[in-house]
Formats: sequence, C-alpha cells, structure tokens
Amino acid sequence: MSEFVKRIGEWCAVIIEAIGVGLIAGLALYALAFAIFQLYRHVETERIFRDTRQRLGRGILLGLEFFVAADVIHSVVVEVNFETVGVLAIIMLIRTFLSFSLEVELNGRWPWQNRE
Repeated sequence: MSEFVKRIGEWCAVIIEAIGVGLIAGLALYALAFAIFQLYRHVETERIFRDTRQRLGRGILLGLEFFVAADVIHSVVVEVNFETVGVLAIIMLIRTFLSFSLEVELNGRWPWQNRE
C-alpha cells in the first residue's frame, strides 16, 4: 500500500477517534448539565439519576462505536500480519463486551431481545 494512503488512513483514524472522545466528553457534560437543570426544577432525585445515567450511557455507547470504526480503519492501513490482526481482535472483543454490557445496563435486556 502506498505511503500516501497509509497517512490518509492514519489521519482518518485519528480524526474518528477524536470525534469519539469529543462525543463522550460532550454528552457527559450534557448529561451533567441536564441533571443540574432538573435539580433546579425540583425533579425527583431517582428520576434525575435514572435519566442522567441513560444519557451518559448512550454517549459512551456512541463514542465506543466511533472507536471501533477508527480501529478498523487503522488496522486496514497498517501492515497486516498476525500480530496486528490479533491486537485488533482483542480490542474488538473488549469493546463489543463493553457495548453489550452497557446495553444490558441501560435497557435491562440484550440487544437482540424484543422490547416486550
């Protein structure tokens, strides 16, 4: 693969990772600001906790999706060998486990289960 394509791919991966970090940080601040706003309006604290947790969890899930995309792009543009593929597989397993865990925590069910 040409050096130019590698550099473009690496920069794309870095930009997508930065977007993921920005989303997690921005949505965490949004969740916190919304919680403070609800406290100001004297909303029930249990509802504030539940809503803030949902918003924060969704932000983390969205950021994780961007990290996965960046990892895939990065793995395609670097030298592909058993080591890089192995590292990618481990990273994907960890992030998939985190995504499923967060999904169960937020919704109380597995992603493939019906909403009923």
